[in-house]
Amino acid sequence: MRDEIETGGESAYLQAGTPAYRRASRILFVAGFSTFATLYCVQPLLPDFVREFGVTPAESSLSLSLTTGILAVALLVAGAISDGIGRKPVMVTALLGAGILGIVGALMPGWHGFLAVRALEGLALSGLPAVAMAYVSEEVDPKSAGVAMGLYIGGTAIGGMSGRVLTAIVTDLGSWRLAVGVVGALAVAAAVTVWFALPPSRHFVRRAAGLPALVRAWRGLLTDPALLGLFSLGFLLMGGFVTVFNYIGFRLSEPPFELRPAIVGAVFLVYSFGVVSSPLFGGWSGRFGSNRTLAVAVALMVAGLVLMEIDSLLAIASGIALFTFAFFGAHSIVSAWIGRRAAVARGQASSIYLFCYYLGSTLAGTLGGLFWHSYGWTGVAAFVGLLLAIAVGVTAGLLRSR
Repeated sequence: MRDEIETGGESAYLQAGTPAYRRASRILFVAGFSTFATLYCVQPLLPDFVREFGVTPAESSLSLSLTTGILAVALLVAGAISDGIGRKPVMVTALLGAGILGIVGALMPGWHGFLAVRALEGLALSGLPAVAMAYVSEEVDPKSAGVAMGLYIGGTAIGGMSGRVLTAIVTDLGSWRLAVGVVGALAVAAAVTVWFALPPSRHFVRRAAGLPALVRAWRGLLTDPALLGLFSLGFLLMGGFVTVFNYIGFRLSEPPFELRPAIVGAVFLVYSFGVVSSPLFGGWSGRFGSNRTLAVAVALMVAGLVLMEIDSLLAIASGIALFTFAFFGAHSIVSAWIGRRAAVARGQASSIYLFCYYLGSTLAGTLGGLFWHSYGWTGVAAFVGLLLAIAVGVTAGLLRSR
């Protein structure tokens, strides 16, 4: 049976409360979970890479930065590929490829081979984030799409958290190679689940996105000052967020704290705050306005960063929790704002935003290692503080835009 139907036809949309809608929502949660578990599973392992491969902290961060960098670039074309061959095949291929590569990476004896596999994982994973959003927009009834999208985003947050925590625990009990292999196996299982359980596309229309059309769309998007501000916030906020989580493990595993890997990995449990803050800030933005609510979210990120500078586990834990809570709130506000601001070419607008988002993760996450090497955690905090200061300025400019 063909999975993708090339014409919209009269098929009904997935409606909230129906078995097909509930199944699709659960499977999208699984897809988001597995994607972000695979992407971020190496983050708590950076100190292990330093010890085993003899690399510097900045070099160890390449295991994440290379993946997100390739992902960022590939996202710009993944949507166009899915326009030609269908949503579900691209998502299944992405998960299957990433899972197999994860298992291969766990067996790689050398650092450069491991980095090459992680780069290929970024390429594979690009076939899911934007494509999953396109699937929801096409197949789910508009009145029900918000909940389905919320479950997908919730899956990404929980996946990012669980991938980090799982690898930290398995590494503490066994080895980092076993941990990476387990996450890869989970991605393979997710690919099989999506293939057999996700309802087929019934409103997909096969089309080719020509280069002239893409250029026209991008020209319109990149000449809108408000959209440029929102795109830059993706770079700045995600860059600061990933930098903090890249190097907080080093801070907590060294004196005066010297925490075990499993305890350091537990830091990533704060990702659960993202599941709460995303819809919460979304509701506040509808009530008080996106401009003001975004300003509050960025200010809370600054406050969380300040708390993390204090040499107290309670202060650091509180700071990480506040920083994470505010980041996911800001991310949800900016994502929704882009959809409203881009009257046309919303898909391309989302792709550009995600490109900036992961580019921030790649560049800032690696640069932060240089600050750690030279100045320790204070240098990392100063670097992230600079990114947030620029974000405050951009947000102030958006406060004046309508």
